Amino acid sequence: MPTDTRTVAMVAFPGVRAFDVSVITEVWGVDRTDRGVPPFELRRCGETRAPVALQGGLTLTPDRTLAWLDRAGLVLVPGLDDHSPPSDAVLHALRRAHARGTPVAALCGGAFTLAQAGLLDGRRAVTHWSLAGRLATEHPAVRVEPDALFLEDDNVWTAAGTAAGIDLCLHLVRTGHGAEVAATIARSMVTAPFRTGSQAQFIEHPAPAGDRGADALAQVRERALRHLTEPLTVADLARWAGMSPRSFARHFSATTGVTPLRWLLQQRLAAAQRLLERTDLPVPEVARRAGFGSEVTMRQHFAAQLATSPREYRAAFSTFSTLTRRRAPRQV
Repeated sequence: MPTDTRTVAMVAFPGVRAFDVSVITEVWGVDRTDRGVPPFELRRCGETRAPVALQGGLTLTPDRTLAWLDRAGLVLVPGLDDHSPPSDAVLHALRRAHARGTPVAALCGGAFTLAQAGLLDGRRAVTHWSLAGRLATEHPAVRVEPDALFLEDDNVWTAAGTAAGIDLCLHLVRTGHGAEVAATIARSMVTAPFRTGSQAQFIEHPAPAGDRGADALAQVRERALRHLTEPLTVADLARWAGMSPRSFARHFSATTGVTPLRWLLQQRLAAAQRLLERTDLPVPEVARRAGFGSEVTMRQHFAAQLATSPREYRAAFSTFSTLTRRRAPRQV
């Protein structure tokens, strides 16, 4: 279901990480309406409007109190290194927002704050890999998932460390406003526009610059993107790399953090989303060009991965009709 990310409340309390505050501000606090990004309203909400001490000696001055969470379409909790609970007022505001049906998302160690509010009891959650054991020990009712970038359970979102917070923020924009808007923001931030939450938190064997195997895998990925319309298999990709399918799959996963088939699915979904947003091609043709083979197959993957259908996605996020109206000659 699309997430309304036009009105965003960032909860500010002592000790939150300046990096996470910056990420949230960069995604939702910069005016990019000249590039087709919707106008966002980001508010920094504290228990009072008094300056809040951040990690590293910085301060943040809230421009709203916690009462503004009642108006927000999305509530974000930055991470923190000191995992002592915030005030009862903050915890109560988070519980009230979730009870009202508002998505609540935490970056990195912010998962501890959600757990302290009771929002993760009986739910799946992720945090930085080095904190996963502590989260599980201190909050045994939480189903800690150590090997994910971000995930959602009952409208509660959590993310792993640092860069995964960027991934989650862009994903929330993508679900609310489409892949093109998220890609525009990602390009502005010079960051990857699309990493799924199921990807591993860290790469098992990072390849050094100039590694021939890494170069071969990069070339395979580039070639695959040029041939998405074809029914590619792991054997096809392995042959391009000059490896056996088993060796290729092992090296691919160790280098990228995702299996070859999962990567292919991600690229096909991204291609289909772009075509649905930017063109008026019939849905079966979109399915063909994205390499799904049939509309039925594409519809199944959209339902499983995006919780929507291709036609519903186009209705929600298509920019083609808008562009056509802008470019159409004036009638005289």
